[in-house]
Amino acid sequence: MSEIRRVVLAYSGGMDTSVILKWLQITYACEVITLTCDLGQEEDLEGVDGKALSTGAIKAQVEDLREEFARDFIYPMFRAGAIYENRYLLGTSIARPLIAKRLVETARANGADTVAHGATGKGNDQVRFELSVNSLAPDLRVIAPWRIWDLKSRSDLVAFAEKHGIPLSSGSKRYSMDRNMLHLSFEGSELEDPWLEAGPESYVMTVPPEKAPDSPEYVEIEFSGGDAVALNGERFSPAELIKRLNILGGRHAIGRIDMVENRFVGMKARGVYETPGGSILFAAHRDLEGITLDREVMRLRDSLIPRYSAAIYNGFWYAPEREAIQALVDKTQERVSGTVRLKLYKGNVLPVGRKSPFSLFRQDLATFEKDEVFDQAEASGFIRLNGLRIRGYRSDLID
Repeated sequence: MSEIRRVVLAYSGGMDTSVILKWLQITYACEVITLTCDLGQEEDLEGVDGKALSTGAIKAQVEDLREEFARDFIYPMFRAGAIYENRYLLGTSIARPLIAKRLVETARANGADTVAHGATGKGNDQVRFELSVNSLAPDLRVIAPWRIWDLKSRSDLVAFAEKHGIPLSSGSKRYSMDRNMLHLSFEGSELEDPWLEAGPESYVMTVPPEKAPDSPEYVEIEFSGGDAVALNGERFSPAELIKRLNILGGRHAIGRIDMVENRFVGMKARGVYETPGGSILFAAHRDLEGITLDREVMRLRDSLIPRYSAAIYNGFWYAPEREAIQALVDKTQERVSGTVRLKLYKGNVLPVGRKSPFSLFRQDLATFEKDEVFDQAEASGFIRLNGLRIRGYRSDLID
């Protein structure tokens, strides 16, 4: 195997990736370029490039990917109605393929032969990063330090950082957290015991329901081709719209789940997720489909949701099966345009009205009043024909 000359590292500026930066240089005698992606995590990234350079990086890139993330990753996922194990809206999962894409592009642009990440050997992120890189650049090597180095604990990392003059933040976090514009996840601390209630420090993007307003708030979301384009009559870019929905949802305690999920690597793990804006968007989109999607088209699309969601969760965003499902999904969304009115109240998102120029709802057919278009007597033949199979199966009960 040829030597490693130049590595592009997914870099947050925290202790783990700062230690990885220096460890890569020492272990492989290589050059390191850092890539920091702004995905709407609401962190101050000022100075993160300077920290990388002072730690030894030959180049430090900080990129604003918020609009690309919302437009090309979150929105396609929401068009598909993706939800993992019927609860998780895939906030961490959907960010990884974009970071991997930029790692590959940065490696290509800078003549790097290797990329590196800070995901651990127990988690899903290592799979997501590496399968994405495999899909986009199978010739690039991937280094996952947590799987090969001899640093086994936080104390080991602190000692390494102090030895090599890497500055550490003064505070410590209670939880292991991942944040972007779509969500904030919490793991660790008391959450490692599935019986214990999550502590108050795990409320960041949302308030507890008991602190939400006592009066509901109504909002209207407009969609075009399955994508949200306007909020309360005002048009916004995808990233800006999600940001505004986060504020609304957080204020009303919307979008918080506490679950034990099945990781791809084979273990169960507990996590708390805050997805306020995404939960509103998910509910509104689903409701609008109720009047714009044909019944059989909806059933076909819905049958693919578990497969599509698992593809994202397990790291197969760039796999051919996800792309094939996406093509079908996008075809179903061509008429998912219109407006949904929702009531936000104490953790609930309640659709209360919907309208669309492509509505399949016919009031003259659905009415309980007298109508001139439906002959109720025709239902007898419909029921009898559908009962042929059942009556034949139960023929043993006929005297």
